[in-house]
Amino acid sequence: MRFTTISVATALLVLTVSTSLHAQRPDSQLDPRSVELVRQARSAQAAGNLGGANDLLESALTVDPRNREAFVLLADIARAQTLPGKAIRFYGEALKLDPNDVTALRGQGEAMVAKGAMTRAKDNLAKIKTICKAACADATTLAASIAKGPPPTPVPTPTPVAATGSPSKDAAKP
Repeated sequence: MRFTTISVATALLVLTVSTSLHAQRPDSQLDPRSVELVRQARSAQAAGNLGGANDLLESALTVDPRNREAFVLLADIARAQTLPGKAIRFYGEALKLDPNDVTALRGQGEAMVAKGAMTRAKDNLAKIKTICKAACADATTLAASIAKGPPPTPVPTPTPVAATGSPSKDAAKP
C-alpha cells in the first residue's frame, strides 16, 4: 500500500517534467515570426525607414527575446542615428545571448570609440582577436576605428555681437 502512493507520485512527477521539457524549443531555434519580422526590418532599414525598422525589431524581440540578430540591428540603427550609448546597450544585450558574437563585439567597440571609451574598445578588440585566432575583418575594422579615434565634437562658435557707434534707445531705458 505504501509503495502504491509513492509510485503514483513518482509517475506524476516524471510525466510533468517530461511534458514541460518536450514543449520547450531548444535555444538555437528562434520563433519563425520573429525571424520574419527581422527580415522585414532589414528591408525597411535598407529603404531608409529607420523608425519602421526599429518598430519591427522591437516586435521581433517581443515575439522572441532570444533573437540576437534583432539586438544587433537595433544597435546598428542607433549608431546610424548617432546614439552610441543606446547602441552600446543593444550590443551588450546581444553579447549576453552569445558572448562570442564578433559582429556585436566589433559594433560595440565602434560605438565605444564614438563615445570616447577607447580603453573599453581596445578590450573588445582583444576579445575579437582571441576568438578569431587568425586575422579577421571585424578585428581589422575595429582596429582602424580605434586608430582613427573618436569623432571630433563640434565646438560652438560664439556669435559676434554687432557693435554700433551709438547706443540704442532701448539700452538707455532702465
